Amino acid sequence: MEETQILYRIFTRFATALGVLNGLSLKDSKKLTSVQFKEHSLVDDVKALIKKIDNDEHDKIEQLLDETILVCDELGPNRDYITLVKIMQNIGDSISEGHDQNEYKYTNSLIERFEKEISLVNKKIPSPPLFNMVMESRSLLEWSSIYCLYPFIPKRIKGNGKPVLLIPPYLGDDNSTSFVRKYLTSLGFKTYKWELGFNMVKSHYIPRLEEKLADIYQQHQEKVSIVGWSGGGIFAKIMANRHPNQVEQILTIGSPIWGVMDMKTPVYGLMEFFRGKSLKERNERFLAELEPIPKVPVTCIYTKTDGLVPWKHCLEAATFRKDIKNIEVYGSHSGMGANASVLLVTANMLSANIQGKKIRDVGSNLERYLYPNFWNKARKAFKTKKTITQSVK
Repeated sequence: MEETQILYRIFTRFATALGVLNGLSLKDSKKLTSVQFKEHSLVDDVKALIKKIDNDEHDKIEQLLDETILVCDELGPNRDYITLVKIMQNIGDSISEGHDQNEYKYTNSLIERFEKEISLVNKKIPSPPLFNMVMESRSLLEWSSIYCLYPFIPKRIKGNGKPVLLIPPYLGDDNSTSFVRKYLTSLGFKTYKWELGFNMVKSHYIPRLEEKLADIYQQHQEKVSIVGWSGGGIFAKIMANRHPNQVEQILTIGSPIWGVMDMKTPVYGLMEFFRGKSLKERNERFLAELEPIPKVPVTCIYTKTDGLVPWKHCLEAATFRKDIKNIEVYGSHSGMGANASVLLVTANMLSANIQGKKIRDVGSNLERYLYPNFWNKARKAFKTKKTITQSVK
């Protein structure tokens, strides 16, 4: 929370100053800023920071803007910055609502500048390090070991016949998702292949995917969950943005789902598609559909040791809404389709979102040892305990 506090401390001061700049009292501006965080995952912590603001700083608005951008730049690219941009836009809209927009040119210019600078910060995500690329070879071990591990993977989730459409990765076909489909089917989900051959991540698949989604929706008379691995997640997000009335939720596995046009990756074939001169204009329109956040629950599974896709491109803004979740697993990019942790998370999250239950990171008991989140919390708890012990001595 330390880095988060640094960012939100300066950001809330900037947002509050913007309200005061436009005629609101400090109290009313703090209230307006506070309201914007009602769906934020850190709402209580942020409201505590807002409560501590006791100075009118509207005369330092430019300085506060520069400091906020500087902190974001120092902390590095982060999809969650889109939440900050949205909050500033909401504050601007609330302030100017019912008034002549010409009176708010300066306010709008501050917000537009903030959005532009954040966009530049988020274009600085580097390519996966060479070590991660070399370690992609372990996917061979992951795919061979799943045959031994599969019988021991817990099967306590009940799918209850809920429809799930699975979309394979770039250069993969339905065989790529065979273990995920097999596992979900064993739990009682009704799974569907994409049946479009090898996924070359081209826009001409979209009409056929839309038709398939509509057929499944019509057959079950209920919304469809979509699971996409790598390039398959791109289509999952586009389907959710286009047809939220037919999509129950999406779950992406190591999928680059934002900032793809500026993504640095060793997958040169994919890059050629994204930036190919003959298809550039069409691709930009296609990939632009990835930027909005779908109005359905979103779960993103990622690994920080991904050797093909920069992992930060595989996260959605978890601070944007409470039904958006990013879950880290151990493993390679190429082996995620045969990763026991991925299978467990996929089933857990599909079930939790369908039932409207609280989103959980992982299962219980022994399963927790499979996830980085468990060990991160364990390390923090150990450090805290160690610090307390030393202070007592």
